[in-house]
Amino acid sequence: MMLIRFSDKAGGPFKLGVLRGDSVHDLSTRYASVRAFLEAHPEGWDASSIKAGAFATVPAKDVHIGPPVDDAAHVYLVGANYKKHAIEAGLDVPATPVIFMKPTTALVGPREAIQLPAISSQMDYEGELAVVIGTPGRHIAVARALSHVAGYAAYNEGSVREFQGHNRQFGLGKNFERSGSFGPWLMTPDEFGDPKTHRVTTRLNGVEKQNESLAKMLFSVEQVIHYLSTGYTLQTGDVIAMGTPGALKKPADYVLGPYDSPRNPGRTRMKPGDVCEVELTGYGVLSNPIVADPAPLRG
Repeated sequence: MMLIRFSDKAGGPFKLGVLRGDSVHDLSTRYASVRAFLEAHPEGWDASSIKAGAFATVPAKDVHIGPPVDDAAHVYLVGANYKKHAIEAGLDVPATPVIFMKPTTALVGPREAIQLPAISSQMDYEGELAVVIGTPGRHIAVARALSHVAGYAAYNEGSVREFQGHNRQFGLGKNFERSGSFGPWLMTPDEFGDPKTHRVTTRLNGVEKQNESLAKMLFSVEQVIHYLSTGYTLQTGDVIAMGTPGALKKPADYVLGPYDSPRNPGRTRMKPGDVCEVELTGYGVLSNPIVADPAPLRG
């Protein structure tokens, strides 16, 4: 099943719903938030536990869908979690997970615009699997880690490379306002299945730029949950973005463009007017247009 946060119009208050075909079942009369819903189903959720048919429906075409978790969730990210990406980025292949965090102000929902900062022409797409925690826990064993997962989603981690290179930590370069995206829905583990059996594909203007098996991650979902939980009590609604694979090899006749990475020709950076899609097999597609950052507020 697919859990969504939706509003009647862009900018309106979000409500909780279940997407079924062309209809959205409005769960907001019983659950105030994603976190409240997940806390009400500590053993997991599926079609039988929700009984969505008891709730009023609205046409899916008439709603605006936002990121599939509440703004209060912690967002953890895993860096260099594919060998090929670590090498293309000039990084050492890590021996332990590389963890950093992202504020929710850096994320937009499906079909919302990712903003290219006015000071940059070096913002990369990074298609990823996102994991949402359902059952909280600390010191979670690898063997039990997947039982703490509420669901899965697609994730696009926009990275502003100039600023990422300003220090040894990823910092601001990973966290510009509205620079990444998340969604469009939270899919139950029973439907998504084992992450290792899926692939992530990123397309820029319809051209494949990344296509890799999630089994190629250096550190699996289970290992990352275990590692994070040694330092944090993972909370209901927390998000873990599992890292991005390397770029596809460029065609032999490829012509280097102004938005290509000089280090990795063919890894075209995003520019205003582009559309970036991240697809997970068995899940669906997260699609976002790219726009220029509007005139900044002056302090």
